[in-house]
Amino acid sequence: MTRINLRRMARNQSGVIVAIKVAGELGQRIREMGLVPGTRITVQGRAPLNDPVALRVMGGVLTLRNNEADYIDVELETADGAARERM
Repeated sequence: MTRINLRRMARNQSGVIVAIKVAGELGQRIREMGLVPGTRITVQGRAPLNDPVALRVMGGVLTLRNNEADYIDVELETADGAARERM
């Protein structure tokens, strides 16, 4: 499995969050949006200058700035659509 930073994910790429690498108010805000380890996400799109990024999460769409996405590590899905979920 390949682990990358959320900012580096391409459109329509999916994976499972493996780490949130920030504490404090920003870390709490990210977690309150449902972005916690074990959550499956898909990059739905990006704004014209690549910021913000739109994510499909639990049936909804969230947008994150790239400076927020920098703190999230994702394990990419393989060609067969599998990603190891950690809960």
